[in-house]
Amino acid sequence: MTESKVARRYAKSLLGLATEKNITEKVFSDMQLIATACDQSRDLALLMKNPIINTDKKEAVIKGVFSGKIDNVTLSFMDLMTKKGREGYLEDIAQEYINIYKESIGVKVAHVTTATPLDASTKEQILDIVKKMKGNKIELVETVNKNIIGGFVLRIGDEQWDSSVLKKLRQLKNEFDDNLYVKEY
Repeated sequence: MTESKVARRYAKSLLGLATEKNITEKVFSDMQLIATACDQSRDLALLMKNPIINTDKKEAVIKGVFSGKIDNVTLSFMDLMTKKGREGYLEDIAQEYINIYKESIGVKVAHVTTATPLDASTKEQILDIVKKMKGNKIELVETVNKNIIGGFVLRIGDEQWDSSVLKKLRQLKNEFDDNLYVKEY
């Protein structure tokens, strides 16, 4: 089973438990905190994935870092993951929970990649266009990638619109490669 499948299954289970206890929003904020902590602290992420460090030390670190900052249900879930040897998936589980929670409340995430950071008016224009296409609840995630040279790439779920200069250059290169009018010697 791939890591994303494992993370998604545990995230779905946690969402079911949170729904049962009526604390989905609290667990959502807890998962955001966990994802941010793992993202910002490389040491924490590496500690969780290190098979050499024993479970007791990992449990102590989790309790030391997150105790009092997250709900007891989330802390118990993390404790259970550690005891089952699945602590290496905690960052992925947190991210999957965030995604599943957003899906459950009808928020669609639109990822836009540009060569330079977007200004506020351009962001609003993109949001308006996406809202007309996909509905009212849209979250825009912006990424800057200088390699696309110009234009943008917009991805919503499985759909992608690539209007980048890099794509157009690749298309031109392919057209030149397929040129039937060039005489070969």
